Amino acid sequence: MSEGWTLVPLGEVLRKSEECVPIDPDATYTQVTVRLWGQGVVPRNIVTGAEIASATRFVARPQQFILSRIDARNGAFGLVPESLDGAVVSNDFPLFDVDAQRLLPSFLSWMSKTPAFVNLCKAASEGTTNRVRLKEDRFLATAVPLPPLPEQRRIVARIEALAGKIERARELGRGLASDCAALCRSLLKDGSHGSPTPTRMGELVTLRETDVEVVEEEKYHFAGVYCFGEGVFRGQERSGMEFAYTRLTRLCANNFVYPKLMAWEGAFGIVPPECDGLVVSPEFPVFEVNEGKVLPEVLDVYFRTPAVWPRISAVSTGTNVRRRRLHPAAFLAYEFPLPPMAAQLQFREVKQRVDVIEQLQAQTAAELNALLPSILDRAFRGEL
Repeated sequence: MSEGWTLVPLGEVLRKSEECVPIDPDATYTQVTVRLWGQGVVPRNIVTGAEIASATRFVARPQQFILSRIDARNGAFGLVPESLDGAVVSNDFPLFDVDAQRLLPSFLSWMSKTPAFVNLCKAASEGTTNRVRLKEDRFLATAVPLPPLPEQRRIVARIEALAGKIERARELGRGLASDCAALCRSLLKDGSHGSPTPTRMGELVTLRETDVEVVEEEKYHFAGVYCFGEGVFRGQERSGMEFAYTRLTRLCANNFVYPKLMAWEGAFGIVPPECDGLVVSPEFPVFEVNEGKVLPEVLDVYFRTPAVWPRISAVSTGTNVRRRRLHPAAFLAYEFPLPPMAAQLQFREVKQRVDVIEQLQAQTAAELNALLPSILDRAFRGEL
């Protein structure tokens, strides 16, 4: 522990708030929830008093420290923001006033984002598998190292300055990714090599049959497709006994795939090399791409473009908007604006360069994500 820092039980600097409000059945109330792993205190919903199964609720105030009894061991705690002043919480979310004469709320906020603080909450929790809860008396009895207030202010200012630079770097990375995506989409519309030709997807891709017979004793590594143009990803490995499908489809790199249910929300993608050999259920139509007519990356960028998704929704069927499905027949009948092959080849060249930039940006993002925890570790060891 650094010189000048003292061990202080949390109960000396945190006082549980008992402020309550009677619930009026005809009034409306904002309820609060706390995200895991230090991701913030946010509104859960707005309800009427008649929907609250209690005569009273605790009232949240700005700069109070709040935690989830159930998920404190998973980093569910933080400071109440100004926007949630007067919101209500149940007894599962105890609120604590912070003694600002000894502990700056902002210092506590940053401290709570460290693995050491999460471990503190784990140690203060007990119970059976699905009923583990934080014990307040044990939590408040735990001592944490605190520097004098001037040093707390200096540390907070230093952390916030560095965190601001990290966030600015992230913003630049997100802007770069957005610009790269916009460049690729603009190339698909470029008419310098001739106008696109409306072409049925059935002329460009061929629906594959399921080709894997499920054996209960074997394991299968599934792929998935994110919504909103986020593409194909590696999913979970599951035993044949864990699902009801009798047949699956094994993916090949450069296949085109989508889930019938969520395609209209941009869940499309070309299978990347890292997903080659994974499987999908029959609810995911898989298509072989005729690369003599259309390049896989052209389809990938086009169908991951937000402006295209309403057109997909229009040819999807279902009475419930959330249950609309894009059946293979409708997809194969969809008219795709096919660019001339010369334009596609130029697009491929640019896309390859863009992919290199995006890979570097992803590496940078990973490094940025690791930077703040490192800064916090040094800060709360008194080394910043």
